[in-house]
Amino acid sequence: MKTPDEVRSRTMRAVRSKDTKPELIVRRLAHAMGYRFRLHRKDLPGSPDLVFPGRRSAIFVHGCFWHGHDCARGAREPKTNSDYWRAKVAGNRARDIRVATELAALGWRVMTLWECGLRDQDATSAEISHFLGERGA
Repeated sequence: MKTPDEVRSRTMRAVRSKDTKPELIVRRLAHAMGYRFRLHRKDLPGSPDLVFPGRRSAIFVHGCFWHGHDCARGAREPKTNSDYWRAKVAGNRARDIRVATELAALGWRVMTLWECGLRDQDATSAEISHFLGERGA
């Protein structure tokens, strides 16, 4: 029989940090709107999902559960090992705040898009356009 740590380790390996479905949706929308970007710049705090260097803007695409969003999916509490998951999500939230603050201190603008908000792609496109401004600018 596997220990809880072995099970968690195998489960956690299956979770992607890049090229997630929500991230791919945002990438397709931004590209279709004419914006060009870089992915996961490791030289920036937090390696933002989409980076628009000329605009000094970065977009993070967060999963509601993993980053503790205040929607139904993000507020879900796991039934097993709940102490571990509460601490994990709290750590992720603290890191998200720290990373956004560090980027702002470096002169970057930061936008966070949540997984639950991507269902309405027209609204998401409008948010991106409002955040980034005119294409070609």
